[in-house]
Amino acid sequence: MKHTGVGVGFAGGTLDILVHWLNDLRTGRCGYGIAYNALACCSGLDPGEPCTQWKTWSQWFGVTSLAGQSIIQATAYMILAVIYASTAAFLVKSYAPYAFHTGIPEIKAILNGYVLDAFLGPWTLLIKSLGLALAVASGLSLGKEGPLVHVSCCIALLASRLFASFRRNELRKRLILSAASAAGVSVAFGSPLGGVLFGLEELDLFSNEHMIWTAFVTSVVASGKLVLFQISNSTSEWRAFELVPWLFLGATGGVLGSLFVQLNVRIAAHRERSSLKHWPLVEVISVTAITTIISFLIPYMKVQTSSLVDELFKECDPSIDPLGLCSINAAWTTIFMLVITSGLKLGLTAWTFGMKVPAGIFLPSLAIGASLGRALGLLLQAWHRAAPLTWIFVSCPAEGQCISPGFYAVIGAAAMLAGVTRMTISIVVILFELTGALSHVLPIMVAVLVSKWVADSMFPDGIYTTWIKLHNYPFLPNSEFRDRGEIAEDLMTPTRELAVIDGRITTLDELVKCIHRVDHDGFPIVDEGYPVGYVTRDDLRKEIDPYLNSTTVEGRSHLDRPSNCTFLPGEGDAIDLSRVMDQTAMRLKKEAPLEVVVRLFQTLNLPFVLFTSEGRLAGLMTRRDITHLFSTEHEIRGVISDPELEKIRATA
Repeated sequence: MKHTGVGVGFAGGTLDILVHWLNDLRTGRCGYGIAYNALACCSGLDPGEPCTQWKTWSQWFGVTSLAGQSIIQATAYMILAVIYASTAAFLVKSYAPYAFHTGIPEIKAILNGYVLDAFLGPWTLLIKSLGLALAVASGLSLGKEGPLVHVSCCIALLASRLFASFRRNELRKRLILSAASAAGVSVAFGSPLGGVLFGLEELDLFSNEHMIWTAFVTSVVASGKLVLFQISNSTSEWRAFELVPWLFLGATGGVLGSLFVQLNVRIAAHRERSSLKHWPLVEVISVTAITTIISFLIPYMKVQTSSLVDELFKECDPSIDPLGLCSINAAWTTIFMLVITSGLKLGLTAWTFGMKVPAGIFLPSLAIGASLGRALGLLLQAWHRAAPLTWIFVSCPAEGQCISPGFYAVIGAAAMLAGVTRMTISIVVILFELTGALSHVLPIMVAVLVSKWVADSMFPDGIYTTWIKLHNYPFLPNSEFRDRGEIAEDLMTPTRELAVIDGRITTLDELVKCIHRVDHDGFPIVDEGYPVGYVTRDDLRKEIDPYLNSTTVEGRSHLDRPSNCTFLPGEGDAIDLSRVMDQTAMRLKKEAPLEVVVRLFQTLNLPFVLFTSEGRLAGLMTRRDITHLFSTEHEIRGVISDPELEKIRATA
């Protein structure tokens, strides 16, 4: 587990450095060499001392006219952004289709009991990491925090393959993936406790104490000193009247979070039904160009999203104010620009989150909420300056600061993230570990809970659950199910509709036909009608492929003459396929109450259950059959269909 934590921490740090370098390259380069970013180029200078080594592109090319400088800077800013984003989309489309999006919905499906190792392969890891750095540096409204969970799980699976005990043991493999998921969030936010709670709350992990402890140790090793942004700690106490604007921010975050999810769903459905589905690279280039033009014109959108959130969370320091957030004379302009920034980021993020590039939702959600929160804090601060004797400010000190706009940004960010993801406890802990403001935990909790309540009343699911349904991924929620007298027979697929294999004697040709002509994920195996096991399509294909590509002792193909196969050892010279048969398949009577069957699927992570009548095979029920029980009339399940991702939908 320590090796996984070290690997995840190294990957997170490398991504952070690469993103900063690529992003700074859009504005200029260092005189020492092109490999230095702006921070490294200007290190060692005293505060306030100008940096002469970092040169913008207009300075580098010696352009002195104002118009020429603007044209060169805008051109370089846009061209490099388009190159970054289009390269990321091309790599994903051409080499690693599993590397797009955030990856958390797919990780949830894997940890819910399915074997999808192709999603966690080395090629996916490489393209996801490189594509993520390029996509974030392009200025698209996305983040790298969520995708770090996918990256972490890829690293963990590769590390597990070094040990023989983990290669064929799915339970141990999921133990590693659980710890890696927590470590990914820990690296993203520098929050070990928040990472563990994210696994508990969002990924439904850690069924025992050992798994929780393993995840925590991995998270601590992975996080180190890497944090997404450093927040100044406000020591001022909060006042009772501030609960009203904080509740307002909570409700606003819930409304906007719910609207964001619904808008994102509509855009995803439109993308699926329109020509955009067949031209993903054109879509990425177009959206990147639009985002770049808007960002170049609005100061708060031009800076990297992590830097924006960092500045919004800080309290005012007149000597260090790169974004002009602390100017009293321009307070109303700042408030207006923050609201505009929030609205534009919401729309751009809703469209970007779903394109064929690696993309996270954490940081954009924080930026949207922080912008609104800071705007409200500045508004109250301006009111206090204009009318300090108003009764509402009676508890404020006679001198000094009463309103802390930076903390209003924290409240707004927490509320928006809760509205989008529907997480609660993990958000509170992550922000607490970032700020260290123990006295302000209660307001954050209140805002997050209000946001979740409001968002749930408008739209039932968060962004990750919604995308699971959009792709129809095999994920079974832990929601309670009550039947109305139904039994297993009412839902199971009867034997006459199944492809059943005779376990004693069958032929290679029959197995090939079974694989290619029947669209089933697996096949029950029987002996004179009595179930003896189950074999998945993938395992059966891998086992018989060597025989299809070889010849018999007479020099003929195995398919040119009957080649007997058996799943029961001791059947003469028949090809023995018993090792790929699952003999531990759960068997129940077809009269079992449906509620009991659903509970077994939920608690034991069963991929399927065989049902019998008087001992003979009567039918089969898969996890996908159970997931449909939790669907409603207004479901969005299966809206997106991507042939390249069909393997994800197959049961293990």
